[in-house]
Amino acid sequence: MPFAQIYMIEGRTEEQKRAVIEKVTQALCEAVDAPIASVRVLISEVPASNWGIAGQTAKDRGR
Repeated sequence: MPFAQIYMIEGRTEEQKRAVIEKVTQALCEAVDAPIASVRVLISEVPASNWGIAGQTAKDRGR
């Protein structure tokens, strides 16, 4: 059972997250010949203040 865990800074729309889940599922099915029913995708949304980029928070960098 393929399992993809994706971390993103919060703020994406439900439609964007649905698209990520659909496309990642399709990619895993194609890459490892897995049946679609066995693929799992988890999106974890992280506040910008908890995401670090080059020594700063994403929030401080304007993300």
